Amino acid sequence: MPRTAKDKTTESDRLAETEAATAPRRRQARGERRIAQLLAAAAGVFCRTGYAAASTNAIAREAGVSPGTLYQFFPNKEAIAIELGGQLLRHARETHGQAFLPENLGLPLPEALDAVLDPLIAFNCENPAFWALMHGSGVPGGIDKEHEELHSNMAGQVRTALHSLAPELAPVELDHVANMVLGIFKASLDLILAHEGAERDAYVAELKTVLLRYLEPIVTTTRCR
Repeated sequence: MPRTAKDKTTESDRLAETEAATAPRRRQARGERRIAQLLAAAAGVFCRTGYAAASTNAIAREAGVSPGTLYQFFPNKEAIAIELGGQLLRHARETHGQAFLPENLGLPLPEALDAVLDPLIAFNCENPAFWALMHGSGVPGGIDKEHEELHSNMAGQVRTALHSLAPELAPVELDHVANMVLGIFKASLDLILAHEGAERDAYVAELKTVLLRYLEPIVTTTRCR
């Protein structure tokens, strides 16, 4: 049966309604892609110049957009850093949770070190902007505070891990050892991030050797008490 004018009008109305409903979703998707593009560009700029020396113009150039386009999404460099820092901190918390799983801590010491260190090192290598932003000068206060909380939580996780490996260790000794492990890890991370390829792998291996030789006597001694 041929379609009437009313049928055609109804179909046209439905198409118009569908188009009106999908348009905001398309705009939202485009906006999300642009934000991701700007954050990736900011990460590159922060890594090269540090947060303090970075500028919105440099970030816009890196993203291949005009400063005006950038300002449609972020009012200033601080807002970009806060958004990027928030995403990186959430990812870091997830990584820490995966690294310090109880089943990892129940492994023999060499395997436990691999299970804990590998995801932590991989996160920092894959997200160099995290190190540049969290340890740079002049970063927004909100990021600084959240990073302090992350570090405090990690210190607690290291302490808990050490307690599971050396349950007879006195609380004061446990604190000292945990702080030493964190200090060794952070110092080694500087070297690891400064190199690539085989050189990076060599420094990762050295870090594990240092921690193994440091912790093995402690773990063995306390288990024999």
